[in-house]
Amino acid sequence: MSAPADPARLGAAAAAAAIAAGRLGAEELLSAVLARIDARDGEVHAWACVDAEGAWSQARALDRQEPRGPLHGVPVGIKDVIDVAGIPSAYGSAAFARNIPGSDAACVARLRRAGAVILGKTITAEFATYHPGPTRNPRDRNRTPGGSSSGSAAAVADCQVPLSLGTQTAGSVIRPASFCGIFGFKPSFGRYDIAGMLPTAPSLDTLGGFARSVEDIALLDAVLADEEHVALPASREMRIGLCRSPAWEQASPDMRHALEYAGVLLSQAGWHVSDVELGEAFTQLPAAQAVLHRHEAFRCLGVIRRAHADLVSEVFRNFIDAGERVSAEEYAAALATQAACRAELDTLLPPDTLWLTPGAPGVAPEGIAATGDPAFSRIWTALGVPCLGFPAALDAARMPLGLQWIAGRGADRAMLSACVELCLVLGAGQRISFPD
Repeated sequence: MSAPADPARLGAAAAAAAIAAGRLGAEELLSAVLARIDARDGEVHAWACVDAEGAWSQARALDRQEPRGPLHGVPVGIKDVIDVAGIPSAYGSAAFARNIPGSDAACVARLRRAGAVILGKTITAEFATYHPGPTRNPRDRNRTPGGSSSGSAAAVADCQVPLSLGTQTAGSVIRPASFCGIFGFKPSFGRYDIAGMLPTAPSLDTLGGFARSVEDIALLDAVLADEEHVALPASREMRIGLCRSPAWEQASPDMRHALEYAGVLLSQAGWHVSDVELGEAFTQLPAAQAVLHRHEAFRCLGVIRRAHADLVSEVFRNFIDAGERVSAEEYAAALATQAACRAELDTLLPPDTLWLTPGAPGVAPEGIAATGDPAFSRIWTALGVPCLGFPAALDAARMPLGLQWIAGRGADRAMLSACVELCLVLGAGQRISFPD
């Protein structure tokens, strides 16, 4: 069989298989990806730093070796709050433009062991908080790609790289995946080693990833969790709950229709679908998550705000200052709400159940001065459960609407297994074409 016509459009699993079979070389794939970045990133602005020289060195070395892992020769983008040896970790801020780490983050080391080519650093909102960088949504460059993992989502959606890493402390993986029309995965809290990642809120910070298929997400998950990757069998044992709480009133009519129609399709396909109502305690969890986020950000990043007040944004200064004003009693109450809701969820969401809920209030908002509302991600991040965002529908302007699957803590692989078939039933991504 011949090499694919456009290697840049290959997913990670397909690219790795083509390389292993000798139909494609790591250098050939890298050449295609770099050509696409050269042609398109001047307008999309997904990358903070493309390490072309380093990537060529990695690809040449890999082409001289037998395949050594499931990502052999596959380029990966790294959000610029995650350390890569020899490449600046600027955290989206001029204050750290010359900050060059001497070692890889644990997740980057795992990617290298799996044979991945570390291509460079993708744009992040400043310190992975709320002041966005210059990245634009590749589906409509007048709209935000979401944040804070802006560049990671845009690069994958624009076929500039098949996989990328992001982080989520509020909604920074699932929301950009929804806005850009791709798959985003936030695993159970603590599933991946986050050493070498900028801490912003230790009770919430979670490493995640982006891809253009659930199969590629499953491959990335196995690598980052340091587990053997095996093909995921389809599973019809899961029960499905449609969860509209706690921000349903913020969902657009199109997003509401997307969720309701997904329930119809799943029922027609033979899945057991029912409605889910969360208890009163969960209505207080979004506010508790926000308290935890800003107070822990003050603890982690307050020293930066003080040392570099002239180089950080007003948005960041205000966020950190608000975190400093959180009282010990308010913070303790937020932790207690988080703990109580986690305990209650363990009884509501058993291992044989998945919930389906919006990934964002609607399509990507116009403008790039803000990254959108994390209303549909705050509670799931606080609960520490795995979330798989996926493209479910298009609005009249052909902008994507993303839903997300939710599973119980620790049920990551079971969820991904079930979602192979579930996403097929829902046509996830099948109506989403990638930019030319």
